[in-house]
Amino acid sequence: MKFTIGAITTALLAATIGTSVDAFVVGKQHSGVVSTTRLAATVEKSEVSPPPSTKDADIVKAEYDSNVQCTYGRYPLTIDKGEGCKLWTTDGTEYLDFVSGIATCALGHAHPTLTKAIVDQMNEVHHVSNLYFIPAQANLAKWLCDNSVADKVFFCNSGAEANEAAIKLARRHASNRGLTKPVIITAISSFHGRTLSALSATAQPKYHKGFTYDGEMVQGFEYVPYNDVEALEAKVQEINNSEEGRGVAAIMMEALQGEGGIIPGTKEFFQKARQLTTDCGALLMCDEVQVGVGRSGKLWGYENVDVEPDVFTSAKALGGGVPIGAMMARGDAANTFGPGDHASTYGGNPLACAAGLAVAKTIAEENLLQNVRDRGEQLSQGLEAIATKYPTILGEVRGWGLLKGVVIQESAGCTAGELVGDAMKQGLLLVPAGTSVARFVPPLIVTEQEVSKALDMFEKCVAERAGGGDAKP
Repeated sequence: MKFTIGAITTALLAATIGTSVDAFVVGKQHSGVVSTTRLAATVEKSEVSPPPSTKDADIVKAEYDSNVQCTYGRYPLTIDKGEGCKLWTTDGTEYLDFVSGIATCALGHAHPTLTKAIVDQMNEVHHVSNLYFIPAQANLAKWLCDNSVADKVFFCNSGAEANEAAIKLARRHASNRGLTKPVIITAISSFHGRTLSALSATAQPKYHKGFTYDGEMVQGFEYVPYNDVEALEAKVQEINNSEEGRGVAAIMMEALQGEGGIIPGTKEFFQKARQLTTDCGALLMCDEVQVGVGRSGKLWGYENVDVEPDVFTSAKALGGGVPIGAMMARGDAANTFGPGDHASTYGGNPLACAAGLAVAKTIAEENLLQNVRDRGEQLSQGLEAIATKYPTILGEVRGWGLLKGVVIQESAGCTAGELVGDAMKQGLLLVPAGTSVARFVPPLIVTEQEVSKALDMFEKCVAERAGGGDAKP
C-alpha cells in the first residue's frame, strides 16, 4: 500500500530509513501533497538518551555541579513556579519577588496576557528566518518607533547583543565620516554586557581580567567618570585633536547606571553629551537595557534627562522574560546598516515579538507607567524612613521609578549581598548592585500592599543587623 508524498512514496521512504510504513501518521492532503505529517519512527534502540525531568532540589544542585559551567554564584533556592509578584521553590516556600529576573519580568510571572500571546503564537509559527516578513516583528517595531524618538529598529536576543549592534553601528557611521580610528566614550563603573566588545565598553577592570590580548581589551574605547561634564568635554577634545583619522564615533552611556550602583544620569551631563556629539558629528547612544520599557516611570530612561539620543538599546523587560533585544536609531543612524552589515538568526522571531507586543499592550492598556511612578514613590519613602531609623546600616536611597537602590553603610558590618541573603530568609528576594547597594526591581505590576510587605520584611533584616541598639525614633 502506497501513499504519495510529493514525488516520494512511503514505501521508498520506509526503505530509506528502515522504518515500517505503519510507523507514519499522515496528515491532510492538498493536490496529492501531504501538508502536515507527523513521523513516529519505531527503532530498536535509540542512540540518544532521554533528558531527565526531576525537580528535586538536591538532584538539581548535583546536576548543576556536574554539568553546568560555574559562571554564577547562586543562592540556595530551586524555583518551581511563579504567579504575579510571587515565586515558590520546589519545597513550597513562598517568596515576594523584587528581583524580576533582574529587571526583566515586567509583568511578573504567569501573566495571562503574556501567557496567551506566547501560546497563541506557538500554535501558529514560532520561528522563521529574517529572510521573510514577520507581522509581529513589523508591529512591534512600529510600536517602538511610535513611542520613542526611533525611526527604525534592529532586533536581536539580549542586551549585550543590542549593545554590540550599537557599537558596530557607531563604527560604521564613523567610517562613513572618514574616521579610521573611531573611539566610543563610555563611563567608569558602567555595564554594557558580557560579550567582548560590550565588555570592553564596560569600564570596570574587574570584568576585564583574563580576557585581554597583551593586556588590552578591544581597542577604541575611552572612559570618563559618570556625570562629570568637564571630564567629558576634555576627553572629546583630546580624542578629536589627537591624530589624523582618530575621532569620537559615539558617546555611549546608561541613562541610569544599574550594576554601577543605581546612579541616575544628570540632565547637565546628558545635555552636554548631546551638544558635544552634535557638534562633531558623532552619535549619542543610550543603553536602556535595564532602565527602559517603563521601569523608570517613563517609557525610556532618556526622557528623564531631557535628551534625544541617536541610538538606544533595549532588552530585559521588552519581552517580559522571553529573550529579545532591540537596537533603535533615528536620522542618519537609522540608515547606516545595509543588507549584510548585521544580522541575527533569532532576532525578531514571531515568538519573541508576540511577547514584546503583549508587554506593550499591557503597558498601554493598564497604564502601568502611573503604577510605576506611584509604587516607586512609595518604595522611596519607605526606604528613606528605614534609612533614617537605622543610619549606621543604610545610607542614600536613589534611582527612578521601580529601579531603586539603597546604600549599605561601611559601618553596617555586611555587604549588600549579605543583606540580600538576610532578606531572602524573611521571604523577600532582592539583588545587589555592586558590593554596597541593595537593589529593588519588582515587576511593574506590583501593588501597594506588596510594596508595604516588602518594606516590612526589609526593615526586619536591617533591625537584626543593627542589633536593636541603632534604631532612632
